[in-house]
Amino acid sequence: MTTETALHASSQIRPNAQPDAARLFGALAALLTVTLWAAGLVATRFGVTGSLTLYDVVFLRLLLPALLLAPVLLRHGFGLSTGSNIGAKPFILAVMIAGAGLPFLLTSSSGMLFAPAAHAGALMPGCMPLFAAFLAWLLLGDRFDRQRKAGIVLMLAGAIAVGGYQVFSGDDGAWRGDLLFIAAGAMWACYTIAMKKSSLSPWHAAAIVYAASFFIYAPVYLLWLDSHLLAAPPFEIGVQLFQSVASGLLSMAAYGFAVRHLGATGAAAFGALTPALTALLAIPLLGEWPALVTWTGIAAVSLGVALANGAFRRYR
Repeated sequence: MTTETALHASSQIRPNAQPDAARLFGALAALLTVTLWAAGLVATRFGVTGSLTLYDVVFLRLLLPALLLAPVLLRHGFGLSTGSNIGAKPFILAVMIAGAGLPFLLTSSSGMLFAPAAHAGALMPGCMPLFAAFLAWLLLGDRFDRQRKAGIVLMLAGAIAVGGYQVFSGDDGAWRGDLLFIAAGAMWACYTIAMKKSSLSPWHAAAIVYAASFFIYAPVYLLWLDSHLLAAPPFEIGVQLFQSVASGLLSMAAYGFAVRHLGATGAAAFGALTPALTALLAIPLLGEWPALVTWTGIAAVSLGVALANGAFRRYR
């Protein structure tokens, strides 16, 4: 049997050496994360193309998580290393905040102004495993056998089949959004690696990311940025507030849990399920039935995730 991928820089425990129950819960947390992501993509597109401005959407996405996680931050602080094993270096914290906080939200939400949610559902999670694998190889010394390489290739091909092919069908200006989605995928991959390098709990990490982002953004938003918040329908505001907790706070905590138990690359691999879940959610919610090429992509993505996480090797 080939050697399993290990994150030697942050842990001496190999992923498959963990108890089966821990890996199962990690996989379930990753599945919950991508389900919330799929719903969040639809909600973001709905927000920035409705009565709210981009700046309103970002503010609402930060507001409740920052308030709800304030007790965690007050108890544990900003997680800076002080010579113990608890905490992280300032650079690691900065990468986490940039990769999953305000810069990530601005980048991904801005992309929705130029390109439809289908592009985001394909390109962000489709690029994320590639960037995460490259960073894990470069920074953490990960090595990938043929099965994992094949899994990554299948995930990317499946993501393109589900929605990425629409990039070439031709909306004017859509390429701007596509580039922003690719950048957002790279940013989240950086968060994945930084989260694994830190010794922070998922909730503590989420508290730091959201609090820092809100404290930086709120004064700028309230004083200088264009806002339609007071004139927007309550329903639209409610959708963004709900998704701020669901696809923002809860998904970040679940993703941190998945990273802790599956490793950075294993957790990021599940992100390729987002295009498939978005397509499936569109059937009952939007009445959009996927084309044959989309169903082909769903199968490719599912097989790619199984290969990348060594599912067949474990039971061989």
